Amino acid sequence: QVYLVESGGGLVQTGGSLRLSCAASGSIVSINVMGWYRQAPGKQRELVATISNSGSTNYADSVKGRFTISRDNTKNTVNLQMNSLKPEDTAVYYCTLRSLRGVHWGQGTQVTVSS
Repeated sequence: QVYLVESGGGLVQTGGSLRLSCAASGSIVSINVMGWYRQAPGKQRELVATISNSGSTNYADSVKGRFTISRDNTKNTVNLQMNSLKPEDTAVYYCTLRSLRGVHWGQGTQVTVSS
């Protein structure tokens, strides 16, 4: 079993910044991809950013240049630095870990950007 615990969500004004963190524990396969997805009310869950254990990153076009994903393999953590936030970034953000053992999700953390 893999457990993912997110932190760092909250309320911020347009143009502000937030940093999300996620800590993974349990039976973690070293070769994996960690990342963040988000789901806004009435919308489907969508990819925000992912990072492999080797450091390869992938970003949604909507966040390129504003968000930065990073990870610490020694601590099994992944972070998402979000700058220049917009109201359309408002959503529940979910941490995810994908490996040969499957896909695991955190419980989600709310990010609200006020206009």
